Amino acid sequence: MNPSYRILYWLPRLLCVFAILWVSLFALDSLESGLSKWEQFTHLMKHLVPSFVLILLLGIAWKWENTGGVLLIVSSIAVSPSIFMRNYQFNHSIWQGMLVIAIITLPFFISGVLFI
Repeated sequence: MNPSYRILYWLPRLLCVFAILWVSLFALDSLESGLSKWEQFTHLMKHLVPSFVLILLLGIAWKWENTGGVLLIVSSIAVSPSIFMRNYQFNHSIWQGMLVIAIITLPFFISGVLFI
């Protein structure tokens, strides 16, 4: 296996893993001090559902690169309007909404393209 093939093999996988870890960090804001341990656990699990779906998509992409790449691209495009509208409701800035979309969904789009 030559070095350039190795880089192209591992780059989308590592990019997707780091992006999933990045998205998973946002679930930590669900932890509140006034809740019981069980309530904190259930809130954390609810907020980690997107990460679990992304892990599933990464597993598909790892086994079937073309199918997983298409799924990653489609999912990143599909959630972008929802992320934009939610962010726009908070700050009323189009450019900040676009930046948030780029930060959250662009790594999955790029990794999907690299898988294909």
